[in-house]
Amino acid sequence: MTIFRTLALGLGALVLPLAAQAEQYRLGLITPPPHQWTISATEAAAEIKEKTEGRVDILIFPSGQLGNEAQMLQQLQTGAMDFAFFTLGEFANRDPNYGIFLAPFIAEDVAAARDLLKGETAQTLLDGMADFGLVGFGWGMAGMRIIVTGTEVETVDDLAGKKIRTIPFAPELAFWESLGAAPTPMPLPALYDAFANGQVDGMQIDVEGTWNTKYYEHAGSIIVSNHMMFPMAAIGSGRKWASISEADRAVIDEVFARTLDDMVAKYGEIDAKYKADLETTDVPVKVVGRDWFGPAIDVWYTEWREKAPMLKDLEAEAAQ
Repeated sequence: MTIFRTLALGLGALVLPLAAQAEQYRLGLITPPPHQWTISATEAAAEIKEKTEGRVDILIFPSGQLGNEAQMLQQLQTGAMDFAFFTLGEFANRDPNYGIFLAPFIAEDVAAARDLLKGETAQTLLDGMADFGLVGFGWGMAGMRIIVTGTEVETVDDLAGKKIRTIPFAPELAFWESLGAAPTPMPLPALYDAFANGQVDGMQIDVEGTWNTKYYEHAGSIIVSNHMMFPMAAIGSGRKWASISEADRAVIDEVFARTLDDMVAKYGEIDAKYKADLETTDVPVKVVGRDWFGPAIDVWYTEWREKAPMLKDLEAEAAQ
């Protein structure tokens, strides 16, 4: 028995250092499981685990399970959380330049948005994540923004006074205020019930979310305006990043960057599919362009070129 016990202890001593190299990490995001962000995060995590031979095992926490983005940002900065897929809100509220991607009609479609998210201005902002104590891996996006309302909307004037659910960052709030609407920030998980019971009159959303979450069940109008792109930043905790080996960091970098670019490329097809799905419902689907919004767009640009100087750089890239 003593010999077997000694052998077992010896084998345990050999295995322990290998096992100790494996660690579980947490990735938080606000989107539900069916959303493409969550799907892409899950796919990236599986590939990273395989390519690091299990040393980096990323667990996915969708639907705001780890808190809202403000709470998750604090966790990332302290090292209590490891990775996240974030909207621009928490960054744009701290540095207006991060809000420039929300410039109305800066990108006419997903392909144009993809080019901007791979451009020099986007990379400068990604590098700037270090100022927040974060590591930036790349930019993804959700579908182009549309408008869903509880009552039928014909003209932009019909939006005046309407409580429109938004994400609480200044560029988006300013856009809705310029239209005379009442932007109403609200966590995404609370939106379905709030729309169903009339707590909000409408929302800025995308066709994917409108279909998957069935917001159309309580809609009177769907305005396919594609008036904004909606970027997502894949980020990591600077504190945790320093503790990961150089080889494993290279894998994480490569997988996230490729997964994000693939995600953005898919959204042209995703938007077309869900738009077609929505057109099968009884809700009127109206396609509009920049002119539908009247002078509000120019008002927004005049204000935000001053607040966010990098907007002019992004406009120059968009014009190329």
